[in-house]
Amino acid sequence: MIPLLLFMGYEAQKAVGTSFLAIFVISLSALIAHKKLANVDYTAGILLGLGGIAGAQAGARLVEYVSTDSFKKIFALVLLGLAAYLFFKK
Repeated sequence: MIPLLLFMGYEAQKAVGTSFLAIFVISLSALIAHKKLANVDYTAGILLGLGGIAGAQAGARLVEYVSTDSFKKIFALVLLGLAAYLFFKK
C-alpha cells in the first residue's frame, strides 16, 4: 500500500501513517472472523500488539527527523532486503 500512496503523491510519513490505519482496520476484521472460528491466541496477540504500539510510537517520533527523500531510500532498501531474504530463503 505504501508504494501506491507514494505514487499517488503522498509524503512518505503520511503514507506510512495511512497504511497503518488501514492495517488496523483490516486486522480488526480478521480478528472478529477468526474469533468466531476459535483460531485466536490472545496471549501472543496481546504481546505482539504491545510491541507494535511501542514500535509505532518510537517510529512516529523518529520519522520526524528524517527527510522524505531519505525515508524513501531507507524504505526501498528495507523492501529490497526483504525481497532478497524471501528469494534466497530455503
